[in-house]
Amino acid sequence: MANAASGMAVHDECKLKFLELKAKRTYRFIVYKIEEKQKQVIVEKLGEPTENYEDFTKSLPADECRYAVYDFEFLTPEGVPKSRIFFIAWSPDTSRVRNKMIYASSKDRFKRELDGIQVELQATDPTEMGLDVIKSRAN
Repeated sequence: MANAASGMAVHDECKLKFLELKAKRTYRFIVYKIEEKQKQVIVEKLGEPTENYEDFTKSLPADECRYAVYDFEFLTPEGVPKSRIFFIAWSPDTSRVRNKMIYASSKDRFKRELDGIQVELQATDPTEMGLDVIKSRAN
């Protein structure tokens, strides 16, 4: 179903892979890309469970927008293992204005397709989504 605001459709694989990440912990992260010609959001990269946050940040292009989901595992102060599913809207300052506008106008609808997101982050440069930021937002 196309997004009325931006005309973007969400490919079924986007939701299926997210459900696998959420329910089965099949992936550590998912990077999503808007295919402008096909007017849809697609899965660009899947991160293996063994990959870490640095692997994730390296998979985001320096000058193009992306949506991403990251499954962040951590220990509570009591030593209890927990996880939080982050939705990250990556919109670097260096990306084209049109690119930023398309991602901004499609974000809310795309995010609604992914049921189970616990924390949302908007980042325009790497420091806004550093591991320290993720840790502080996870609790």
